[in-house]
Amino acid sequence: MATDRRIVVQQVQTDSCPFRFRVAVEEESVRTEHTVTVDQMTFDKISRIVGTECQPVKIIEASFRFLLEREPKEAILNRFDLTLISHNFPEYYEQIKQYL
Repeated sequence: MATDRRIVVQQVQTDSCPFRFRVAVEEESVRTEHTVTVDQMTFDKISRIVGTECQPVKIIEASFRFLLEREPKEAILNRFDLTLISHNFPEYYEQIKQYL
């Protein structure tokens, strides 16, 4: 694992999707950019699992830490919905709490 990694999450407000984020991952002078969406139902599900209401930005950041332990930043899709993580990594919902 690289220790010089930075994850920058910015929430983007739009009428069509209240939870849309731009995420930049910087590591070893290389940057990748991603757009992530999450619906209210998924956000509420994660809050229930964690046991407390979390800021959406923190959930996205934690989700990227989860992903980066399993694959390089270049393998993360440029655009995806947060629910896709659990399709590819069934342990996501069980383990997300430890990344928050």
